Amino acid sequence: MGESRKNPLKEKSYAFALEIISVTKQMNEQKEFVLAKQLLRSGTSIGALVEEANQAESRADFIHKLSIANKEANETHYWLRLLKDSKTLVPETADVLIAQCNELVKLLTAILKTTKNNPKKK
Repeated sequence: MGESRKNPLKEKSYAFALEIISVTKQMNEQKEFVLAKQLLRSGTSIGALVEEANQAESRADFIHKLSIANKEANETHYWLRLLKDSKTLVPETADVLIAQCNELVKLLTAILKTTKNNPKKK
């Protein structure tokens, strides 16, 4: 079953997860295992939750899954800022990831707001 419409949130969260995996591999090479694990967990869970939300059993389930994805995105934003300020990540790398993370937060927030404000469809 092919998807006929593009899903920007799905695509961007997946691409972001790939970037997070790449960065955490580099961090592991630098023996930054604990911080890498935190970033990897929160940064990749955003896309996984978006995937789950797209298969939600109800409108409430959809909102719940995206709300958790939004929390994970905000946690990831925290770790990225911390890694930048502690000089664990190169500032340029951190800035790119922070910008991508901010974009995900904005998308998630907009979708949640629209879904909560629209009349129930399911």
